[in-house]
Amino acid sequence: MLRKAIAARLRIGTSGWHYRHWTGTFYPADFSSGQYLPWYVRHFRTVEINNCFYRLPTEAAVERWRDGTPADFCFRVKGSRFITHIKRLRDAETALATRLSRMELLGPKLGPILFQLPPNWRVNADRYKRFSKCYRGQHQYVCEFRDATWYTAEIYQLLRQHNVALFLHDWRGERSPVELTADFTYVRFHGAAGKYQGNYTPQMLGTWADMIQGWLP
Repeated sequence: MLRKAIAARLRIGTSGWHYRHWTGTFYPADFSSGQYLPWYVRHFRTVEINNCFYRLPTEAAVERWRDGTPADFCFRVKGSRFITHIKRLRDAETALATRLSRMELLGPKLGPILFQLPPNWRVNADRYKRFSKCYRGQHQYVCEFRDATWYTAEIYQLLRQHNVALFLHDWRGERSPVELTADFTYVRFHGAAGKYQGNYTPQMLGTWADMIQGWLP
């Protein structure tokens, strides 16, 4: 997540931290799940809360994450699938307000809120325009499109009107357009050889590093 401020900041992290199969590789082999986050924050300064996509976390859980991380830590929050996949952005105001109120317990550690739209749902600019009226101005928002029909000049303009970042990704080996629509941006690597597969070569990472270096000013 790259945010433009007085001086641009670059944060590198992962899309979650509660992965048991990381034990013995990233986490020490004798760690319990309760030790994961304290270890994670020794190496990274941001993480995505992916389980928000499926359920609203309890107040106690959010407060525990807030209190157990450094002052400069940033949580990125996955938007609810109820909003994006079930309602498909219809009548989202109440559901979004409820979820934002819970995640605002993170205080200044709350970073971008990411809305991931479903695959095989073709562009609907009018639906998105109505949904964008639900945004609370003090937050950062990101939109991830998994159907290529959303990559249009009209959608880019709607994103820019609300300072919403286009999510940049390589889902299933297909790279999204590199279009900056806000004063920050958000990049996720899904896998160099398909969905969650393959290692990124130094050359692949170097290409991204050069591009990000050009955005920093």
